Amino acid sequence: MGRGPSIEGRKNAEDARRGKLFTKLIREITVAARGGADPAANPRLRIAIDKALTNNMTKDTVERAVRRGSGAEGGDEMTEIRYEGYGPGGIALIIDCMTDNPQRTVADVRHALSKHGGNLGTSGSVAFQFQRVGELVFATPDAAAEEKLLEAALEAGADDVRNGDGESSVLCAPASFEAVKKALIDAGLTPANAGIVWRPDNRVAVAGEQAEVLLDLVDWLEDLDDVQEVFHNAALPTA
Repeated sequence: MGRGPSIEGRKNAEDARRGKLFTKLIREITVAARGGADPAANPRLRIAIDKALTNNMTKDTVERAVRRGSGAEGGDEMTEIRYEGYGPGGIALIIDCMTDNPQRTVADVRHALSKHGGNLGTSGSVAFQFQRVGELVFATPDAAAEEKLLEAALEAGADDVRNGDGESSVLCAPASFEAVKKALIDAGLTPANAGIVWRPDNRVAVAGEQAEVLLDLVDWLEDLDDVQEVFHNAALPTA
């Protein structure tokens, strides 16, 4: 009878995932801090710090990243790059990266896409299909929960609420994100996920092997150290 992964093996895998996540969070804080080291006056930095602390990063690590980004501990060499491309079946992809070696990054991204039946596009080739918005996702298991969230979201100044599959997304302008988030938390509502995202105007249904290949592509891209976030316009099966 075969045995599953050992406890040590699972722990090592979890440690590796955690290490990659922390690398990405530190890069985001460092780059955000270029706009000022005071999170009260720098919304992007405040969002990055909140996300890091939510993922149990220590305050010392956060503060070191802020100092490095603001130049207090020497400059950093990170460059922000956004790639646009297509996955299997022509699914649109936006791939946000931070890198100290753009040539390496574009080669890695291009390789990932070509291995999964996709290709790299030119700047602007798919971005018009997305909107940059603040998005807060909440569990809403029933109509009462949806109604409560809708009332609180509109009171908080959100632009829209989209419901489906037991969860709801509260949408707002990026500039309003922090205020809407605070108002909803103050109302006793805790988001499962919250951030500034690229949200597609329309989603394209994918299923079967195409969905599996797309998911594998997204996993591959997200596993690259230089890739911060991946967005796509696919509607994936829920089960």
